[in-house]
Amino acid sequence: MKPTRMSWRDLATEAIAGLASRPARTLLTVLGTVLGIAALVATLGIAQTAGNRIVGNFSELEATSVEVTNDGGFWGSSSSRVAFPRDAEDRLRRLNGVSAVGAMGTVPIGEDLASAVKLDDPSGRNEFQIDVMAASPGLLEAVKGSLRTGRWFDAGHETRADDVVVLGPGAAAQLGVYRVDQQPVVFLGDRPFVVMGILEDVARQSNLLGAIIMPEATARKHYEYTSASTVQIDVQIGASELIGAQAPIALNPDNPDAYRVRTPPSPDALRNRVESDANALFLILGAVSLLVGAIGIANVTLVSVLERVGEIGLRRAVGARRRHIASQFLVESTAMGLVGGVMGATAGILIVVGLAAARDWTPVLSPLIPVGAPLLGALTGLVAGVYPSLRAASLEPVEALRSGT
Repeated sequence: MKPTRMSWRDLATEAIAGLASRPARTLLTVLGTVLGIAALVATLGIAQTAGNRIVGNFSELEATSVEVTNDGGFWGSSSSRVAFPRDAEDRLRRLNGVSAVGAMGTVPIGEDLASAVKLDDPSGRNEFQIDVMAASPGLLEAVKGSLRTGRWFDAGHETRADDVVVLGPGAAAQLGVYRVDQQPVVFLGDRPFVVMGILEDVARQSNLLGAIIMPEATARKHYEYTSASTVQIDVQIGASELIGAQAPIALNPDNPDAYRVRTPPSPDALRNRVESDANALFLILGAVSLLVGAIGIANVTLVSVLERVGEIGLRRAVGARRRHIASQFLVESTAMGLVGGVMGATAGILIVVGLAAARDWTPVLSPLIPVGAPLLGALTGLVAGVYPSLRAASLEPVEALRSGT
């Protein structure tokens, strides 16, 4: 007796007939896979689009900032600091691509306390311990700062070592100084300094906001201030790496390794980190949705096996082999997954395009996603149908006929 055979055409016909016999249930089952695949496609597309957008709108503030410090370099220590030259601003401003340069450093004021009015108060309640910073005339522009009132000291104040200061908003609030039109004076110990301006804000070097700031020459005149510890450079977009390489040489041609340079990170590296973080977060949600869809397919396929026990017994009785029964239910579950994958991929792509259009972004999507998403849906359906198909194939003809009648 020749073994029975089932062609692929017959197998597809039977699978379609099985799915079409209960269209509402099939549609609801497919919906679970649609949601899972759509979530995955939308997640990947939005992450890629957002990453591309971040590179396109890479922070100008970060991309144009180069910072040089004399903390001993890569191999030195804080005790081996090499002083910045006093004409550091002029040296660096000559470099092509530099927009502004400013130097700054902490002034060693010892035990001197700051006060706005010098009173002989033994309690010291009108005196405050406030950081004092020395700065070059170009620092305000280099840190992209703005003044609430007054003005920043210029090259003339630096050359004459005038006893003038600019207050950060935090220091001004502590000292109770809110205007400069009457030329208020603050004291550091017993030394008076005229307040010529109050900062509003700075985009870089936020420690200036709570400090008293004086010219570098003034700091050298009254205190043991020798050199700035940081040079802040504002560069044109795209020039950060070049300036980062040239700045130490311009400052100290004989020993450029004495300085440490901080340049902005690569936009591509930032985009990859954003995509990676977004994918790791949202792919979990998409995977959960896909798992729910797989469970739905497995459940419906198993219910279909139980409802069609009589049909399975009849097929076995007329010569259908176990693999024919298993193949039919596997094809049905795979077909549901494939249809769900196609619909889910379409929905996910539409979500990405719609979101990008709403925010005036350029949608970015890997070409592998529209192809891979339906295949992933089919694979989900195939895996989900393994147990129900084996369950159907294991039924004995006599028992199936008896149970199905």
